[in-house]
Amino acid sequence: MGKRASKEAPPSPQGSGRGQSFAMEDTTDLKKVLDTFKRCLNDKQEILMDPYIAGWKGLVGFLNTMGTIFAFVSKDAVAKIQIMENFRNSDQKAQYVSLQSMVDHELGQGLVDFHAQRDNPISGCRTILRLHRALRWLQLFLEALRTSGADSKTSALCTESYNASLAHYHPWIIRKAATVAFYALPSRNDFLENMKVGTPEEAVEMLGEALPCLYQVYDVTESLYAKHQLLDLP
Repeated sequence: MGKRASKEAPPSPQGSGRGQSFAMEDTTDLKKVLDTFKRCLNDKQEILMDPYIAGWKGLVGFLNTMGTIFAFVSKDAVAKIQIMENFRNSDQKAQYVSLQSMVDHELGQGLVDFHAQRDNPISGCRTILRLHRALRWLQLFLEALRTSGADSKTSALCTESYNASLAHYHPWIIRKAATVAFYALPSRNDFLENMKVGTPEEAVEMLGEALPCLYQVYDVTESLYAKHQLLDLP
């Protein structure tokens, strides 16, 4: 994940309000959600923005099926999705067709604030970085579910994944609230069944087939951001 960045503040009450009215796709089938990420990469290994946004909408929809347990991630993700959709609906939408075109455009126009000196800096590069970090946590958690034993505690798997990823960027109060919330997670088998793809064994098989595309999207983004020294944007 690169060097540790400055701690992020929790989502504002206004951001949380927007999350409540945000339209999500009505699907809890995690396989369909993960398959959306397969459409992100084109032949040039560019990450296309529209399927990336669609994939994140699906992930938020899935997280919301667990109630408020993952609200600390889903509410913030909703705010970031809205920002990216605004870019895609603006008169600059052609510059935001892919992550690569976005990075070239924003760096070329001096739109990326590397030092947080402006008031409320908003850029696509910074916004995607926050989603990118959250994607890392989801990768680790889903992979842990896939490879763990039937008697493994979902709360422990989730906590370990969180501590290895998103926790580095959250203030103490958010880290504490998140780890407490994880104790309310259902058993591993119940969680796997909530993916709506069949039995726990079938869900594990699905994750084995679907997760590689998520890793590929993550790795391409990580390399792109590392190349342009964007991994530590404040």
